Amino acid sequence: MSDKIKKRRRRLGDRPEGRRLRTLEPINVIIPFIMKTRNDASNLFSDAIELSAIKKYVHEKRHQGKAGYNAMHVLVASYIRSVAKNPGINRFINGYRIFARKNIQVIMEVKKELSLNAPATMLKFNFTPEATADEVYENMNSKIMEYKNAEEKKSSFEKVTGILCSFPRWIFKMAIGLLKLLDYYGKIPKFLINISPFHGSLVITSMASLNIPSIYHHLYNFGNVPMFISFSTARHENAVDKNGELLKKHFLDIKITTDERICDGQYFASALHELRRCLNNPHLLDNPPDEVVEDID
Repeated sequence: MSDKIKKRRRRLGDRPEGRRLRTLEPINVIIPFIMKTRNDASNLFSDAIELSAIKKYVHEKRHQGKAGYNAMHVLVASYIRSVAKNPGINRFINGYRIFARKNIQVIMEVKKELSLNAPATMLKFNFTPEATADEVYENMNSKIMEYKNAEEKKSSFEKVTGILCSFPRWIFKMAIGLLKLLDYYGKIPKFLINISPFHGSLVITSMASLNIPSIYHHLYNFGNVPMFISFSTARHENAVDKNGELLKKHFLDIKITTDERICDGQYFASALHELRRCLNNPHLLDNPPDEVVEDID
């Protein structure tokens, strides 16, 4: 369990949001100097999960009074469970160094309402590796409803960017350059990291509400987000069962973009197997994981 994970003091070279990994294989140390940006190192992965188990699970949760519970909550909870077992997918790179993130931060764009020109912002949700599906729902739902019901139209991030956007372009450009320099050396102010949608574990976006297929989304070269997941529940397929009956199958389509520099292919594969296991068996997410694995030193 996570209470067995030793507490660590911050050491020289660590960052506010993560500790520097110092026992990596030489090839892992070298790779960030060869593939210098996240888009240089992007790997693309596509998967499809038959939705019957998730739909049944979502129906149960809604029957329990959890209004608005949907496949996104199951997907986020499954990702968190995968991080609990495979913490290397929650690493990030800044200044050519690889770090283990201290917590799990999921970022998502949220609109005030589903209309073309409705106000929108990027919300950041913080989780521990022990989070269950119910805790994921409560965390996300409360923050989303707080934003949608707030009279204040702008989030903290939008207020900061609004100030920057009011400057002449050359000042704006210099300010962004300064932020990149501070980020490189791990000196960017913590309050900016806390509100920045470019610093976190995962950005997730749903295409289902738009009724279009999921897309491969690029990673941001600013900040340190190492993974982007786009998903859609819009696809159906007709299939014939063993009795010759025509079935209409419903799928969760997932597109994942990752920064391949944070861990090797076998490690990513292990994480994806855990993600699929949870998506196919959502009841596994009702309880905390039996064990939370700590990343290497």
